[in-house]
This record gives sequence, structure tokens and C-alpha cells, in this order.
Amino acid sequence: MPKHKLSVLSSSAKSTKTEVDILSPAAMENVYYISHNAAQCLEFRGFGWPNSEKKKKKRTKRKKKK
Repeated sequence: MPKHKLSVLSSSAKSTKTEVDILSPAAMENVYYISHNAAQCLEFRGFGWPNSEKKKKKRTKRKKKK
């Protein structure tokens, strides 16, 4: 017997996704406040550089106690 049971969705429980215009005035105002430059704006909208690596956070070195 399988340990996990898979739930079956009925045909009436379809996801309702609506298309969103990324160039609408509300969307443009939002991207104006959250992005710092044009490259970041395009990345937020899903047009980032292909095969680019995300920025890694710098780790701070801890001082050793004597």
C-alpha cells in the first residue's frame, strides 16, 4: 500500500487564472517603486538574462574569542 494518497481534483475545481497586463498603469507604478534600474524591472517582469546566476549574499566573518 502506498504511504501517501493522492487527491483527485474534480473538473469543477479548475484554477481561475486571469491574464494580467504588465504594461498597465497600475503595474508600471508598482515596478517603478520596486525596481532600481531597467534590468531589474525586466527581471521582475520575467525577462531576465538566460543562464544568469542569482546574487549570493556575502557572509561576514566572525571574530574568534580568545
